Amino acid sequence: MIRERFQPMSGIHNFRDYGGYSVADGGRVRHGLLYRSGQHMEASDADLARLDELDIRTVIDLRGESERSNFPCRRAPDFSAHVIFYEGETTSSPPHEAAGASGMTPQMAFDRMKAVYTRMPNNPAMIDMFGRYFRALDEREGASLVHCFAGKDRTGIAAALLLHVLGAHEDDIMGEYLLTNRAPGREILIRQSVPRMEAIYGPMDPDAISNLMDVRPEYLDTYRAAINQQHGSVDHFISRTLGVDEAMRKRLHSKLVA
Repeated sequence: MIRERFQPMSGIHNFRDYGGYSVADGGRVRHGLLYRSGQHMEASDADLARLDELDIRTVIDLRGESERSNFPCRRAPDFSAHVIFYEGETTSSPPHEAAGASGMTPQMAFDRMKAVYTRMPNNPAMIDMFGRYFRALDEREGASLVHCFAGKDRTGIAAALLLHVLGAHEDDIMGEYLLTNRAPGREILIRQSVPRMEAIYGPMDPDAISNLMDVRPEYLDTYRAAINQQHGSVDHFISRTLGVDEAMRKRLHSKLVA
């Protein structure tokens, strides 16, 4: 199952199909329509050819303006997918752009990541982008790709919210989220992220790097807890804040579940 989900990419971290999960009514999320990944700055020509083969027609880029400017995605010459992005910054303190006092212990890294997830439910930019993500899946045909810088936090939440809407079991949603820790291409993420962080904090303990570069059950649990506290429930957040009403839920289910 893991090998089937991950696509063979040499310059893109964590590229995978997040379909295939069972849902409450007995159906299964379709394969071949929903992809997620890290950024594509180092995509090889072979990677770009593979993206063409997957016929991805919509790209939801959750990165902010500075990330897109500093780490532009490579595109194939005949790239024609519709790209959705935010005009501005999508997060105030992603872990790979962290600023602060020198030194980063494993506990500090863990706490920083939990803080990112605590703030995300009320981040206006991410509310906007998650809403646009759902509308794109509802309105556009063909396969889609959602990605951010590392393809694990903002992207991980997007995938988790969609699977929740489609009726996947909470254990499968968590399992899909944690699959990032087994993704090929981790060296790409390390190369793109760690030198810049160590320029701020100095040499970091491997466990601190792991807490920043991987995902933990506590991170997703923190997001869910913040949603419940700030919005009442995940379903209320999805419907009232992101604008995914019952009619859209049914359309998404019809389109994305077999």
